[in-house]
Amino acid sequence: MTREKVILAYSGGLDTSVAIKWLMKEYNFDVVSLIIDVGQKENLEAIKEKALRIGAVDSICIDAKLSFVKEYLFPALKANAVYEDQYPLSTALSRPLIAKLIVDMAHKKGATTVTHGCTGKGNDQVRFDVSISALAPELKIVAPAREWGLSRDEVMEYAKTNGIPVDVGIQNPYSIDQNIWGRSIECGVLEDPWIEPPEEVYEFTVSPESCPAQPTYLEIEFKQGIPEKINGEKLSPVELVEKLNQIGGANGVGRIDHIENRLVGIKSREIYECPAAQLLITAHKSLESLVLIREMLHYKKLVEEKYSELVYYGRWFSPLRKAIDAFIESTQENVTGKARLKLYKGNCSIVGRESSFSLYEHELATYDKSDTFDHKAAEGFIKLWGLDLKTYAGRFQDES
Repeated sequence: MTREKVILAYSGGLDTSVAIKWLMKEYNFDVVSLIIDVGQKENLEAIKEKALRIGAVDSICIDAKLSFVKEYLFPALKANAVYEDQYPLSTALSRPLIAKLIVDMAHKKGATTVTHGCTGKGNDQVRFDVSISALAPELKIVAPAREWGLSRDEVMEYAKTNGIPVDVGIQNPYSIDQNIWGRSIECGVLEDPWIEPPEEVYEFTVSPESCPAQPTYLEIEFKQGIPEKINGEKLSPVELVEKLNQIGGANGVGRIDHIENRLVGIKSREIYECPAAQLLITAHKSLESLVLIREMLHYKKLVEEKYSELVYYGRWFSPLRKAIDAFIESTQENVTGKARLKLYKGNCSIVGRESSFSLYEHELATYDKSDTFDHKAAEGFIKLWGLDLKTYAGRFQDES
């Protein structure tokens, strides 16, 4: 009798590795592991083989880095997408792409069930389930880590009992997710928000104490909101992000220690490393400040917050996100030019920006003799601008 196939989003980590064996035993599934390369810098061939050794009937790896950067990261960059002013949504942005590829593989393999390794208290379960349901509402979703009710220590013991190799333990208790846009680390001592993260948790960035003694200067060039060049060199989208990760990481840029409000209603302590994301968002914002009119810039910030929430909440495929994307895209027509950054011991600051679409007029801004601003017009403007307050004060000041 042929067993039903299930498509598992497989990372090679503890939960998804245990999930293979658990799905075989509890559901009698034939597990097809699907590995998505979003720039996690791991030995994906070894991960494929690991899935097969555990018991998967097939193990497939898809290189999705270019799609990830062009279709997810760059639209989010145009929106300056950052959740709670700190988190550049590195993990969150990968989930809709992975969900789409899971759905595509389920259709290709004739599977009616898909699965992932998310726990019942994290955000990713929401992102996967909502995205999959939005794309293919007919598919059944199984989440083993939500069902088995095991603590992390018990999951490690299950792995040991069933001969499943894992990379976590007493000496390495961290849960890590990484891709080309960033790296997230949690668990272990990090669960105490008072304890400083040990240096061992970082891989993308060096400590500020170990950074170069001299600052590094960097120019990033954009065309209609999309980064294309670093220091005058044109690079492919993937190469550009990877190079900025290297440059930023070498200067300690991109470390984030964040108390985060999860969608499921709890606060969690999250450590992130996002060098390229921090550099690009900083540069992009600076260029926008030069070329967008005040009303557009201020209103866009309101929209950016909603956009970031939609991504974080797993609603990438919502009509609202698509509608906001259309607005964001309309703001990027003149976001073309360069931003110059100074990197020094973990800090990233803008030290210059230029654009052929710049709205900065030296003759209006200067205080020297070339000043063309109409100072006399300011008096009348101020009278009209404050007229309502003056009227109000004249009416009510004696009653206060």
